[in-house]
Amino acid sequence: MNDYFDTLETRAPEVREKALLAALPAHVSHAQTHAPYFTQVLGNVDAKGVGSRDALADLPVTRKSDLSAYQVRRPPLGGMNATPLGGLAHVYQSPGPIYEPDGRGSDWWRFARAMFAAGLRAGDLVYNTYSYHFTPAGMMIETGAARLGCCVFPAGVGQTEMQLAAIRHLQPVAYAGTPSFLKILIEKSEAAGADIGCIRRATLSGEALPPSLRDWFKTRGVTARQLYGTADLGLIAFESDAQAGLIVDENVLVELVEPGGTRPVPDGEIGEVVVTNFNPDYPLIRFATGDLSAVEAGISPCGRTNMRLKGWLGRADQTVKVRGMFVHPGQIGEIGKRYPELVRLRLRVEGRIGDDRMRLICETNVAPPEGLAARVQETLRDVTRLRGEVDFVAAGTLPNDGKLVEDARAYD
Repeated sequence: MNDYFDTLETRAPEVREKALLAALPAHVSHAQTHAPYFTQVLGNVDAKGVGSRDALADLPVTRKSDLSAYQVRRPPLGGMNATPLGGLAHVYQSPGPIYEPDGRGSDWWRFARAMFAAGLRAGDLVYNTYSYHFTPAGMMIETGAARLGCCVFPAGVGQTEMQLAAIRHLQPVAYAGTPSFLKILIEKSEAAGADIGCIRRATLSGEALPPSLRDWFKTRGVTARQLYGTADLGLIAFESDAQAGLIVDENVLVELVEPGGTRPVPDGEIGEVVVTNFNPDYPLIRFATGDLSAVEAGISPCGRTNMRLKGWLGRADQTVKVRGMFVHPGQIGEIGKRYPELVRLRLRVEGRIGDDRMRLICETNVAPPEGLAARVQETLRDVTRLRGEVDFVAAGTLPNDGKLVEDARAYD
């Protein structure tokens, strides 16, 4: 049995980085030429110059949270698709609503790599409980399994008695779906005295997998591995048998940026997962997922050499409403750009609803010069249209939790 899906997974990190950056200029040019949204937002960008991470970080971020509005203004896909609908295989709809394309070709969402790392091999029968209608999750597993040479039973969720009967009859070796539904199936089988111990491997997504639930599966003989993907981007990262973070897919470039902002954060700090894919049909560039994570240092013990993420660490959307006005994390990031002497910022909203008070806490390595507090306070008012106080603290005082806006109000 091969340990790796392909040789890309064990490349020297510098070789991988060089290849990804070398592919960026042509990808940006392709998006500018064929996707009307990127024609507009990248109109002044020289694609030939986007060959480094610094150059990439200068490009605007497209936020998943804004997709629905973009698609209303420019249906059906917000102008982000470079391939017209007639050249695609499917269009799906996720909650929002957000519409997502599916292109023609093998393993379009690239899930086979993650499924291989979860132990699936040619000839295995995969019990797929993801939906095949409206959302693309079922097809993501379907196409990944086909790439591996697996057979799939399209189960969906619900009708647990029928599901247990199908599992006992078909004897699938692998499960694909959410952790919670696998737990339901196992609990129902135990209560009914129905043996579904044929399931030995599980590739899980859509929900968090806490260590306690992973251990619970292990006591039932199921090896559970996580994959991290979205309907827009396909596979982003996946877990191997090393269980040492989520290994980034070989066909995406991942940045971690200030939550709600655009600037990359130092390795080890929590940031928002921003992804550039290299999909010619749907060329998303600096696509902000809204998920928080951090870089896991070093190389995975399994031998795969790509960047690793520490897993899902929360959501980046920290927007709050203060005195009838929305305050966004990106606004706090904008203030930080104007004052490079400030290491880290956090806006803390205190008091009670109807009696809101804002305090901008600023980390600095040096004693703040006279007048800096007044200037930052004025900038806070200009950017947010709200008044607030400014406090300076020593660098390292604020928790490293990825928050730019903290709602500390009392709601009782």
